[in-house]
Amino acid sequence: MTNDPYRDASIPLPRLRSISQLWACAALLAGLGVACLALDIPLARFVAEDNSPGFLRKICGFAELFGHGLGVLTICVVIAVLDPWHRYALPRIAVAALGAGLLANVFKLLIARDRPRSVDFTLIHRGLETFGDWLPLASNASGGQGFPSSHTASAAALAIVLAAFYPRGRWLFPACAALAGLQRILSDAHFASDVLWGAALGCIFAPLCVYGSGLSGLFDKLEEQSLARRGRVGRMHPHPARPVPTRANPAA
Repeated sequence: MTNDPYRDASIPLPRLRSISQLWACAALLAGLGVACLALDIPLARFVAEDNSPGFLRKICGFAELFGHGLGVLTICVVIAVLDPWHRYALPRIAVAALGAGLLANVFKLLIARDRPRSVDFTLIHRGLETFGDWLPLASNASGGQGFPSSHTASAAALAIVLAAFYPRGRWLFPACAALAGLQRILSDAHFASDVLWGAALGCIFAPLCVYGSGLSGLFDKLEEQSLARRGRVGRMHPHPARPVPTRANPAA
């Protein structure tokens, strides 16, 4: 097997994940979103009164790019320039992140929900009161497209797919996604429940691009063809069927 010259051999490969495991995480996040409806209005009112720490707003402001299309493009460019071995993975990374965001945008067309910045807190006292009509489609203005957070969906999906290819960042990437979600709350763009539901969508869609689905199998074939054209006939898959040997542990 061809060794990956860019993989740190001293870092063990992450424990095998599966679609069912990450979908269980999505179910947990979705359940937390439902529970968070009781806190949406008090928390949004707290943020609207500018009570959140300024330094936290600044940190989260930078993290917003992790869930933005421009940020996804920037990360892809960085990988292409600094890690040419993993250029074959760029389509999978881009589709996972941007596809999750697009899926969240589909839900915005199906269910209307006001953003915190569009809510009059003297009239609204419960999270459920912020939901509007079903099937608003394109008639729904931006202020009524709060459910769910597409930024957070993209950020969560990006964290999952990046962690598959870069195990060293398996804690860093989710932290960036969490900060990106927090930024959506601190900027009055989404309620906390919208952020949790957006993260759940990311955990639903991204595994389909990485772990043992028909879509991930399609990417596998495309990547193998790309590597074959470049004279690289083998690689370490981010989702091996069994533990893959590393140079530090050839007997694994």
